[in-house]
Amino acid sequence: MASSGEEPRSGSPGRAGTGTGTEAAQLDTAEDFEVLEEEEEEDEDNLSELPPLEDVGRPPAPEQPPGQGTGDAAGDPQEWLDVLGNGLLKKKTLVPGQGVDSRPQKGQDVTIRLKATLEDGTVVEENPALTFTLGDCDVLQALDLCVQLVEIGETALIESDAKYCYGAQGRSPDIPPNTSLMLEVELLAARDAPDLELLSGKEKIQLANRKRERGNFFYQQADYVLAINSYDIALRIVGSSSKVDFSPDEEAELLDVKVKCLNNLAASQLKLDHFKAALKSCNLVLEHQPGNIKALFRKGKVLAQQGEYREAIPILKAALKLEPSNKTIHAELSKLVKKHADQRNVETEMYRKMLGNPSGASTPRKCKDKLPWSIPWKWLFGATAIALGGVALSVVIAARN
Repeated sequence: MASSGEEPRSGSPGRAGTGTGTEAAQLDTAEDFEVLEEEEEEDEDNLSELPPLEDVGRPPAPEQPPGQGTGDAAGDPQEWLDVLGNGLLKKKTLVPGQGVDSRPQKGQDVTIRLKATLEDGTVVEENPALTFTLGDCDVLQALDLCVQLVEIGETALIESDAKYCYGAQGRSPDIPPNTSLMLEVELLAARDAPDLELLSGKEKIQLANRKRERGNFFYQQADYVLAINSYDIALRIVGSSSKVDFSPDEEAELLDVKVKCLNNLAASQLKLDHFKAALKSCNLVLEHQPGNIKALFRKGKVLAQQGEYREAIPILKAALKLEPSNKTIHAELSKLVKKHADQRNVETEMYRKMLGNPSGASTPRKCKDKLPWSIPWKWLFGATAIALGGVALSVVIAARN
């Protein structure tokens, strides 16, 4: 099947991961069905069944020696706050802000000035007014974790390991794999996020798609936990109640976003072997679109991974009937048919052993002649002994009475 929708591109911190790469890398070259679609949606249920994302508390600002301000010794190691306690993410105040009470809360929309550099000082990103929802993983995880510790008006320096930036994949062409970044951040504003109930259909679609695009970025980075988080957020946006009337076209587009996001969610859950959650996501797609080939294919894969070949085969046959020329479905179906045949052979051999007949050739001919129904003699003698024992016991009881 030809993949529908644009393939995701690597994101940049200054554009909230919307993508700046020159080529879209297919998410899984082994199968077209892994390519994530361009529209997402949401569901009020939490479909991920995964533990919460790594988070950080709100510790007080580090104490300063008497007479020493937070911005007086930018190179002093004592000025650094170890945000996660692992030494991989540190934050230092360069210019003090308006106080601890002005720190933003998760769920608020924040606007920051951002300058990102490599360790050698090369500038790889500058954005005078980057806006994102704090805690939604719209940007680099280093920013999401540290900005909640920055005060309004404060300028801070963040030293981040590659784990909380672009990881092992990096960002072509300017950020190599496994590269640490220095992020200079000034918190310009923090405000409550818009009320989802008051968003127009167009606004809701755009917001959900931004979250889905971020999920695509994380999927491409092989960070499936964060990808699932982004898809869940998108699904909650689409599924939220509304006080605004939507046009039929907007309703149809919202449904399309939901279906695509659920398919992407299932792909991520399948990567993590969360089969129960992936099956639920596929079934939700098929409730809206019974002929959705991607959902049928992934459902078949989920069942196959669980060893349910008998149930998986007809589902893949249904997908193949919708698109007979699809080589991916052909290959998966052929593989499952063979596995199912092997499974039945194993079961047959197991039944033979259970019946005392390891192989047809080893069964004495005279036994077959005397017992056409192939009941072993030891079973017959055992049953007879049990029956006689029961009669004897009945006689004893009757005698005592």
